[in-house]
Amino acid sequence: MQKQAIQEATLLASALWIAGPTACGKSRLAMQLAKSCDGEIISVDSMQVYMGMDIGTAKTSKEEQSSVRHHMIDLVKVTESFDVAQFRKEALAAALDIAQRGKLIIFCGGTGFYFRALLQGLGKGPPSDPVLRQELNDWPIRELCKALESADPETYASIDRSNKRKLVRALEVVRLTGQSFSSFKPETSLSPPGSGKRFWLLERAAPELRKRIDDRVDKMIESGWIDEVQRLMDLGLREGSTASQAIGYGHIMNYLRGRNSLDATIDEIKKKTWHYAKRQRTWFRHQICGDTIDMTMASPVEHIRHFMTSIS
Repeated sequence: MQKQAIQEATLLASALWIAGPTACGKSRLAMQLAKSCDGEIISVDSMQVYMGMDIGTAKTSKEEQSSVRHHMIDLVKVTESFDVAQFRKEALAAALDIAQRGKLIIFCGGTGFYFRALLQGLGKGPPSDPVLRQELNDWPIRELCKALESADPETYASIDRSNKRKLVRALEVVRLTGQSFSSFKPETSLSPPGSGKRFWLLERAAPELRKRIDDRVDKMIESGWIDEVQRLMDLGLREGSTASQAIGYGHIMNYLRGRNSLDATIDEIKKKTWHYAKRQRTWFRHQICGDTIDMTMASPVEHIRHFMTSIS
């Protein structure tokens, strides 16, 4: 196990890491870097693993994927579950494949939990129990919060209480083990992946980022996001599933069921996306020891390439 850990650490230290909040320009920057540095991209996004969830997750297009190879995209159906343990295993396998072919590994995404799993490893929590998880998935968020607050106050105080998927997993662990969810977290702290300028946190001023989010949501709607959700519902996407927790999908499902107007749905998606982006910014600033890069600078790609050259 120690040998494997050393091999993983060496592999991760050789990679380039691009992280930041939604709509900050991660995918475009990663594409430019991959083309200029002969690299391939590993998506660090908990929802891009689902087939058919293209517009709402801002997945790179098929044309873009044909010019730069992407990994950890379109792995499972929306009716299936996909967890962080599966992600870590398959992402590391993809990274090893990229390295063995002599190309640059580029991790790019905004799911902090997945970044943490790659850098820290996983806690020793129990595997998922399908029956219990299905039961908890059927609970409304307010009931999950109430149960977690009673069973595990420490986790309740720190968890994102709007994220049903995290609430369900925390309660699942408590129910299965009788111990707090926090007791299973990895003991190590996050550290930079290797030495030098390897981990880059993308930043934009709050007003600019919010406008980009609003504009992107409008463009997604215009590009057929509602039709995409309807197709996925026809394929079995339902409330409470892991895939339905992606921002916007549940809101559009409610709209399609006549529970909300389109204008109210769009406004709520914009608000939820902005709140999520703020949480991402805070998490990355406090949890990742990376180098910040202002995305309004003249050429962020050349800025990163300059530092990569200096440490190679």
